[in-house]
Amino acid sequence: MLKEYGYLRVGAIVNKIHIADVSYNVDELIKLFDEAIKKGIEIVSTPEMSICGYTAQDLFLNDDLYDNCMKGLSRLKEYSKDKDLVFIVGSPVRVLNSLYNCAIVFYHGHILGITPKTYIPNYSEFYEGRYFRNASRLNINKINFLGEEVFISNMLCYKCDNFPMSFSIDICEDLWMANTPSNYTTLNGVNLVFNLSSSNETVGKYNYRKDLVKVQSGKTICAYVYASSGINESTSDLLFSGHAMISEPSGEMVENDRFNFESSIIYNDIDIFKINNDRFKERSYEEYNQNINYVNVHFNLEKKNNELIKKYSKTPFLSHNEESLDEIIKIQSYALAKRVKFLNNSKMIIGISGGADSTLAFLISINVCDILNLSRKNVIAITMPGFGTSSRTYNNSKKLIELAGATFKEISIKEAVLKHFEDIDQPKDKYDITYENSQARERTQILFDIANKEGGIVVGTGDLSELALGWATYNGDHMSNYGVNASIPKTLVTTLIRHIKDKSEGEIKDVLTDILNTPISPELLPIDKNGNIQNTEKSVGPYILHDFFLYHFMRYGASIKKIYFIAKNTFKDQYTDLEIKETLRIFIRRFFTQQFKRNCVPDGIKVGSVSLSPRGDLRLSSDNYFNEYMKELENL
Repeated sequence: MLKEYGYLRVGAIVNKIHIADVSYNVDELIKLFDEAIKKGIEIVSTPEMSICGYTAQDLFLNDDLYDNCMKGLSRLKEYSKDKDLVFIVGSPVRVLNSLYNCAIVFYHGHILGITPKTYIPNYSEFYEGRYFRNASRLNINKINFLGEEVFISNMLCYKCDNFPMSFSIDICEDLWMANTPSNYTTLNGVNLVFNLSSSNETVGKYNYRKDLVKVQSGKTICAYVYASSGINESTSDLLFSGHAMISEPSGEMVENDRFNFESSIIYNDIDIFKINNDRFKERSYEEYNQNINYVNVHFNLEKKNNELIKKYSKTPFLSHNEESLDEIIKIQSYALAKRVKFLNNSKMIIGISGGADSTLAFLISINVCDILNLSRKNVIAITMPGFGTSSRTYNNSKKLIELAGATFKEISIKEAVLKHFEDIDQPKDKYDITYENSQARERTQILFDIANKEGGIVVGTGDLSELALGWATYNGDHMSNYGVNASIPKTLVTTLIRHIKDKSEGEIKDVLTDILNTPISPELLPIDKNGNIQNTEKSVGPYILHDFFLYHFMRYGASIKKIYFIAKNTFKDQYTDLEIKETLRIFIRRFFTQQFKRNCVPDGIKVGSVSLSPRGDLRLSSDNYFNEYMKELENL
């Protein structure tokens, strides 16, 4: 099942080892490979010199140990015959008159290839130069090994012909060098890199090593699987912790608990389609280095019918990291401050509804005054009660403005809109789209006219989720002079307000708490006889789902089928499959039909990886058909 959605289950093994006891080590590896197969793992790696131990030292030059390694590798080759598992083992390999530190790849009774280590550390605690040659000394790319001709190269790319995946191998020190081999193999199409490592522990090295893996995964747009030797290696001078990691370009990482005397396996489902989509987007990564002597070996992978174990965040736009939230607020604030400073207009005019979007835009405007040393009175915050305005939102608006020290204005739109209804022959009790949009446009007119009068700018309050769904009145709240929430989705808006609230004290904290607890509503329809206000999510569906759809559709170009699949897995405890499907149907229809609004939005700052600006991230015709997308959804 996972193949059609682009997933590959990969693993990293840290095997319990007896130094120089190859028979024991092979027994342990076979036991672990059997376990990996049960877990549905399709490709798995082990640490550097996993067949004999990294700390065997001068025994690497001993004939008995080498012969035992060859016997052990022969056992593994025989074992692999009827196993649907690609596995990678570390071993010394003799080529002509030299010994190389190598990774050996087994599959279906064959050795797919041998990757030798490029950089041989020979400083401080490392003394590999005593035994091993570096890969650049090799002047051949094929050897006869264990009864078959095998490719050998540090630029060996293992290319899968029946699934869009290609992998290569780094070995320990290779990762720490500027010219890491995977810098080049990834240019040759590799989207998955395995690192067989023996990295000892010193103070601070754990975090540095982790950062190296994350950076390499991110900059080469590949998944990076790292397995390092464990605590059973010699502790004569060094301690090895058995660190294992699986990192993706997005920064997601799975890692093990270190310092374990027993063997361990970590594994995860890698989204290969997602990685490839990023490759297609990042055109700066397309350069193919023709000066490298790449060696390609081809194979077909027997894909397994796994159930998805990969976990997706329900709120992919959100960061629960305090530093990141501070950074988002800073980006919004300084972007608006730059615009205010450039225009030499010190006044910011903003409509306050008592809802989350206008609250965040207001708080950002207050920040701008503090940044530019302006009086907070320069923020002219206007509440414009209409037919659906509740006392709760009205009171919260007024309190927030007064507590923040901004200029408060109240302008009712009721009489002006009723006169407008009369002019256009709109019945005042006909609660249709004209009834709603007339109010939104009246409010926008007020804001722009006051901005002209005061010599200021209108600060937009609309958010990314509303832009995606077109949930804004064309030439109404759709328009402003600058949109500070333009790339802030609804789920993030509330998170940012909560973050600001948690740093606040007294009455303003209470007001922000109540604003966060207020249902999302444009308040354009009168409150019904039961006291209920208009509820946006009852019309368009839950914003948490829409934001999830938007992220995966825009950020990774995911198909409708895949979005539905991962949404079902992610929200199975919250929404039924039917609810998810119905909301996705709304998303498709509104996303495509509302592009005409997005094609003429005002300037607005981008803060994350997704924006819908027609000048930046989304260039889309206003009249695209979406029938095929709907068909795909209906066929699920």
